[in-house]
Amino acid sequence: MPPEQEPIVRIRRVSKSYRSGSRVLPVLEDISIDIGQGEFLALMGPSGSGKSTLLNLIAGIDRTDGGTIEIGGIDITKMSETELAEWRSLHVGFIFQFYNLIPVLTAYENVELPLYLTGLSRMEKSEHVRTALAVVKLKDRMDHYPAQLSGGEQQRVAIARAIVTDPTIIVADEPTGDLDRKSAQDVLDLMGRLNSESRKTIIMVTHDPRAARRARSILYLEKGVLSHAPDQTPF
Repeated sequence: MPPEQEPIVRIRRVSKSYRSGSRVLPVLEDISIDIGQGEFLALMGPSGSGKSTLLNLIAGIDRTDGGTIEIGGIDITKMSETELAEWRSLHVGFIFQFYNLIPVLTAYENVELPLYLTGLSRMEKSEHVRTALAVVKLKDRMDHYPAQLSGGEQQRVAIARAIVTDPTIIVADEPTGDLDRKSAQDVLDLMGRLNSESRKTIIMVTHDPRAARRARSILYLEKGVLSHAPDQTPF
């Protein structure tokens, strides 16, 4: 992390295991990392290395077995489930591999969903949604349903949904994994602009070295242990 960046994410000695019958399967071991405000970090590693688990812990979807995770100075490991759900709705934007759009809702309605957990008025919600769709260049498609959109357009709707609450962090789990090369390029260009122009902090899990090279830094997970990626190219 560059010295001028203030850490927005502080992870200290985090561990996580899962149980399968009587067996305990360790996934993450003694993970510590700082992620700076405005960082674009790629997490790489083989399947089963713990990448998505770490992402889910940062996003407050899953719980640690030990250690602490602070986001914006708040220790989310000490929150109740209710507090965590409210915190997620305001501070985390999610981008998934398979978009997770609701097929019976239009692009506008899908983007609007996170705002129902806020105290915004109807007019304020509309302004937020239209702004988010304009950012991803889909304002002219707001009345279309997911089935009427290409895969790349659906992912851009998902990105609009992720940024509509102006979250503290954006977490992306294989955001280009289901896209053709051109659509993947467009999505990565958009994420790059969100990072460089809007100073959004983005944490992305990916298997694709081409996608990872679009990040500002790369970290590698191998058997639950975190290190700098051996093939990292300076940004």
